[in-house]
Amino acid sequence: MIQFKQLTLTRGAKILVEQASFQLHPGHKVGLTGANGAGKSSLFALLRGELHPEVGDLEMPPNWVVAHVAQETPALAQSAIAFTLDGDVELRQVEIALAQAEADHAGEKIAELHQRLSDIEGYSAKARAAALLDGLGFSQADLERPVSDFSGGWRVRLNLARALMCRSDLLLLDEPTNHLDLDAVIWLEGWLREYRGTLLLISHDRDFLDSVVNNILHIEQQRLTLYRGGYSDFERQRAEKLALQQAMFEKQQRKVSHLQSYIDRFRVQATKARQAQSRIKALERMEMISAAHVDSQFNFEFREPVSAPDPLLVLDDVDVGYGHSPILNKVVFTIRPGERVGLLGKNGAGKSTLIKLLAAELFPLAGKRVEGKDLNIGYFAQHQLEQLRPNESPLQHMMRLDPATREQEHLNYLGGFDFKGDMARTPCLNFSGGEKSRLALALLIWTRPNLLLLDEPTNHLDLEMRHALTMALQDYQGGVILVSHDRALLRASCDRFVLVADAKAETFDGDLDDYKAWLASVKMQENVANTSEKSVKKNDYAQNKADRQARILARRPLLKTLTQLEQSLSTYQIEKQSLESRALDATLYEPAHKLELQQHIKRQAELTSLIDEAELQWLEIHEALEALPEID
Repeated sequence: MIQFKQLTLTRGAKILVEQASFQLHPGHKVGLTGANGAGKSSLFALLRGELHPEVGDLEMPPNWVVAHVAQETPALAQSAIAFTLDGDVELRQVEIALAQAEADHAGEKIAELHQRLSDIEGYSAKARAAALLDGLGFSQADLERPVSDFSGGWRVRLNLARALMCRSDLLLLDEPTNHLDLDAVIWLEGWLREYRGTLLLISHDRDFLDSVVNNILHIEQQRLTLYRGGYSDFERQRAEKLALQQAMFEKQQRKVSHLQSYIDRFRVQATKARQAQSRIKALERMEMISAAHVDSQFNFEFREPVSAPDPLLVLDDVDVGYGHSPILNKVVFTIRPGERVGLLGKNGAGKSTLIKLLAAELFPLAGKRVEGKDLNIGYFAQHQLEQLRPNESPLQHMMRLDPATREQEHLNYLGGFDFKGDMARTPCLNFSGGEKSRLALALLIWTRPNLLLLDEPTNHLDLEMRHALTMALQDYQGGVILVSHDRALLRASCDRFVLVADAKAETFDGDLDDYKAWLASVKMQENVANTSEKSVKKNDYAQNKADRQARILARRPLLKTLTQLEQSLSTYQIEKQSLESRALDATLYEPAHKLELQQHIKRQAELTSLIDEAELQWLEIHEALEALPEID
């Protein structure tokens, strides 16, 4: 287990955590929450052995394997799947040792390494790595592409896949859903729920935390508190705790007031002086309870749009894409004031393309894009953070945007986005991703748009800012088009969804749970399609004699192979049972039978591999047979 004993953690002169004492048991899945700068990343560094406590102890099993996502990925020539496989360090070590043993013709060593490879499921490692990459949105063609071919966001996904590939005892994930789209987030949820080790997760996605974790470790005012349950349970328990604290504070304040009143009245009277002194001592001994404080540092709202044309924007049979290649065809779309539309769809389906079309960053290849009179678009996307002037402060950005407004009014406005005091006048060169996102949102909101286009606005934003954005959107009077992997934001902000898939953008009749089911059905269809190169439509009653013969011929080689596989499996199983029986014989382990033992171990490993491969092929053939039309 992981045990904190009266632990104090500092960074320089700043105390991050003081006198923390708690235990995390194997298999616990823990969400680590707290304000920016509270010490979450420093706590991860402590668990990785990169920091040491100022006072107290951290106890962890010495043989635990700790996995985390690297911050940087060099531009390697190595393929994506090879890079992912490197996450299993022991697998790579066994493979290297096995190659050396085979070169040295060291039979005993070869047998031992084959057995170890079997124990760590090394024979299925490549398939597991491919499944990880598929779940994170990589195509089959991407697996052999060099790492250097991928953009920064995709390299982050590669780092995540590599961390998940590690057979770890402790997995540390810091904002793993950043740079993921909704379908990848849903897949990662399922994977983490099945993870058998101990998980510590920093995330600002409420639904993701609720789905994955069973404990919340909260950092607040230099204290670490462990709450049982998911994030929603934590919020309820914390609210109850704060309410109790506030009630105790108010009760104590009444008692203090009563004591102080008595002291003030009677301390100068000789007959009452002794009682007054005892009350002074009682006040001095009293451990003061602080008032509960739950106010968010964020407080903003969307300014009312100057005008509200109806409709705001219309797409009429629009084809859109890049160059002369359309990504979406025949798009019909109307957005009106007050409408909130969420765009759903798998990665690469065209959601960002549609947003760029709406923002007039792309123009139709065919059809019409018609703007309402006085349309004022507010477009937020991650690439716009790069347009901030690094040497200018938030206040300078605001003054450049609106020089006619008084400086103090701009400062008051920026304070709602937590740019207070010196922060408002500090150049944004060294701002974090979250601070840059907040500044970009502040600039966008000031322009009083009547149509908001938000493409992943919550990346790098913490829970408090996400909540503030959600509340502000609920009161916003204009139209909203939203792409986000944050389901809490989608659920609270959107009243209808549009599904972007198969080169179309059409109304989706359902909610986010229905979309999750749709993703699962699409995945199932893709798996079936991959087992057979062509899909044959079933003709129930109209098939003629030639069609039936073709069906029989299509099945014949699969059935023949299936029979051969079943015979091979039977042979392998019989031989394996024989070897297992021989393994129970004590004489096998005598020095005289050393060579036989080596061959025995090696053959067991070979049979295990052969059986696994044969069973996998057997399943694939059955799936291929099920995909073929039935024979009447």
